[in-house]
Amino acid sequence: MRTSLVDALHDCERLVLLGDVIELRHGPAHRALEAARPALREIAAALRPPRQVVIVAGNHDHQLIAPWLERRASVSGSPLELESAVDWREGELLSAIAVALEPADVRAAYPGVWLRDDVYATHGHYSDRHSTVPLLERLGAGLVARIVGEPRGGPAAVDDYEGALAPMYAFIDGVVRRRPPKLDPGGETFQVRAWRALSTTNGRFPVRRAALQGGFSLAVAGLNRFGLGPLRADLSGHALRTGGLYGMQEVVRRLEIPASHVIFGHTHRAGPLPGDRVEDWKTSSGSLLYNDGSWLLERSFLGWEPGASPYRPGFCVLVSATGPPEVMNLLDGIDLDEAVSLLRETRGKADGVTAHCR
Repeated sequence: MRTSLVDALHDCERLVLLGDVIELRHGPAHRALEAARPALREIAAALRPPRQVVIVAGNHDHQLIAPWLERRASVSGSPLELESAVDWREGELLSAIAVALEPADVRAAYPGVWLRDDVYATHGHYSDRHSTVPLLERLGAGLVARIVGEPRGGPAAVDDYEGALAPMYAFIDGVVRRRPPKLDPGGETFQVRAWRALSTTNGRFPVRRAALQGGFSLAVAGLNRFGLGPLRADLSGHALRTGGLYGMQEVVRRLEIPASHVIFGHTHRAGPLPGDRVEDWKTSSGSLLYNDGSWLLERSFLGWEPGASPYRPGFCVLVSATGPPEVMNLLDGIDLDEAVSLLRETRGKADGVTAHCR
């Protein structure tokens, strides 16, 4: 699998690892770094002569920028911009990743990076503040926002989003660091297991399934009454896609991102793909959204035709000097079942890849 990515990098001037570069939610950071180093070194070697690699943190690797955010808060009163340069110190996680990517020219930006005057890229985790799907981080963001307070009408600046999300990420990261190894969830999180139990349509255990779904609907109604909504008790594939797009459309609107093209990841659902309604991927300001998918193999989301699933691994977005970005899959033609062992080698690697090529 890495061969497909490496081969695609030879002519690229800039590689953007668009969030969740390493998986820091499944165990200690040193284990994640150990698993990631071989892939990062191979990527760096493919970019010779040294090209630029831009790291943009997401929600699963928010720890990468936590020290920088703390330093920044103590010495600067200026607000976070759409693209702020991130620095690091020796011994920090971001420093270790930069070393693994040598001799590439490594820089980090947060919460996003401008690839062209009209192309902006960000991981997309801010969309959790607005998604209509009641996933755990959506609920956590809503709860923290009520505790810390937000401007009337909701978030309107980068710092507003960080205020609602960063405390939740710090709590999750603290739990992970102290969790006994036997509780390591491995490749499938509690959230995915819950989604599968609530959304399954097979004929097994119909009474239990109906009870779960009924209780879920009541719980969502209660959350809406509590003020954490608007949420919908719908976990279908259509709801996941539209909920994620709505959340990202809100982020673009509220932050007034002045880009014709906005690239994000986070939801793992690549697009727009053939068959998608382009109108669904447009914001109220006319920006067109692109999702660079994920390089994780998530069997629960692949459906009956894994090779055609918008959740299949291997997607990236190619940004050329002119023209619209292009969503493509570097693993098309590879049998997913045969690729399982190879995909395990890169578990915990970047959610999305954006290449800025000639």
